[in-house]
Amino acid sequence: MVAGSSLISRWLFPVIAALAAVCVTAGPMQSTSWAQDEAAEPAAAEPAAAAPAADGAAATDDTAEAPKKLDALTWTMTALSYYFFIFLLISVIFVALFVMNLLNARRDNVVPLHLVESFEACLEENKVQDAYDLAKEDDTFLGKVLSAGLEKVSLGYDKALEAMQEVGEEENMKLDHRLSYLALIGSLSPMIGLFGTVDGMIRAFSVIALGGSTPNPAELANGISTALMTTLVGLAIAIPAIASYSILRNRVDRLALEVGITSEGLMSRFQTVGRK
Repeated sequence: MVAGSSLISRWLFPVIAALAAVCVTAGPMQSTSWAQDEAAEPAAAEPAAAAPAADGAAATDDTAEAPKKLDALTWTMTALSYYFFIFLLISVIFVALFVMNLLNARRDNVVPLHLVESFEACLEENKVQDAYDLAKEDDTFLGKVLSAGLEKVSLGYDKALEAMQEVGEEENMKLDHRLSYLALIGSLSPMIGLFGTVDGMIRAFSVIALGGSTPNPAELANGISTALMTTLVGLAIAIPAIASYSILRNRVDRLALEVGITSEGLMSRFQTVGRK
């Protein structure tokens, strides 16, 4: 028994000592791992908490810096600035002049068919005074030319033609004078647009010059939009103005030529007056 107990003691104490050494070694390692886990959990929690805060801040910045949406008309008025009212006035004047010249260039206001037929009927019946009264009462281009010719027909046919030509040139000049305002608008609108272009570019470059290394993009865009929009609107008014002037000018010239041919044809029966 003594030998057996000594044998057990001989093996038991080393085993107990080994287990104690393992426990002593494992204790600090486990506490160190627990400490690392506890330190890692707050570190992981901090980015998780910082992420919503960053998202909230970004959302707040996006909401604060979100640009206001403008409709097309408001943006156009803002880009044109005070040029909007200038172009609006020019547009109203252009429309009024176009309608007025279009009405003046109608055939009924220049070479009315009823006057030609009535005047010719009076001359065929040898009612010269009635023909003169008919032409005098008519306020058209042809009526004024015929009445001027009949006033001078007693002095001879040549004098009557001269009087008709003078009145015809005067009436033609009046029509051209009204049409010239359309040409004026066609020439003036691009010049105003060019002035606005220079003004807008000066504004844009002043923003760059005064803004330092980081100019305000919104102010820079305002100057450029003013430069481009004034050019666009100026051309948009000038193109139809020049086109309408050319079309109406050709029509007036054609009607004036028709007045000359018609009046000479009606007065041709007085060619023998004043000649021997």
